[in-house]
Amino acid sequence: MADHLSRLDPDHIGLTLPINEVFPDEHLLAINAASGPWYADIANYLASGSLPRGWPKNQRERLMAEAKYYFWDNPLLFRIGADQIIRRCIPDSEFPSVLSFCHDQACGGHFSGRKTAAKVLQCGFFWPSLHQDAHTYAKHCTRCQSLGSMARRDMMPLQHILAAEIFDIWGIDFMGPFPVSFGYEYILVAVDYVSKWIEAIPT
Repeated sequence: MADHLSRLDPDHIGLTLPINEVFPDEHLLAINAASGPWYADIANYLASGSLPRGWPKNQRERLMAEAKYYFWDNPLLFRIGADQIIRRCIPDSEFPSVLSFCHDQACGGHFSGRKTAAKVLQCGFFWPSLHQDAHTYAKHCTRCQSLGSMARRDMMPLQHILAAEIFDIWGIDFMGPFPVSFGYEYILVAVDYVSKWIEAIPT
């Protein structure tokens, strides 16, 4: 490989040149502080213990009360749910991909917003507007809207299930005529509906 001196311009050999400490492809990328994730204030409070400046007292107390359900494991924030399950908090940019995976993809099944939100929680993710976002996503799903919902006329007719104890309900039937045997030509058959017990009496 060519060294640094071989790349010098021949006109400048022997002159002391200032050292250029800038990489040729280096760019300064602007960061918009307002576009941070929804949990930025909670993560900052848990990581540094300092509250945002300029906030009123009730807002600071609300942040401290909310932060007790979260814990920071650099670089991820987790939330302990009411069911004592730990779920990862995800930024706003990942909401659509997680909802798409839990609603559209192979594990989804195009269920309602409530079941889609339950699948997201089951996958171990959390964000505050999860249920509302899942409902909106399912409501605007093209495939779900083209299929429509099942109306009452599309359902099978409902029949009451008869609750019965053993030997309470019997089915009785005559069988025959058969060739006469010991003076009997018919058989009276009684079957219990629950246990399928059979009684056969020749007549």
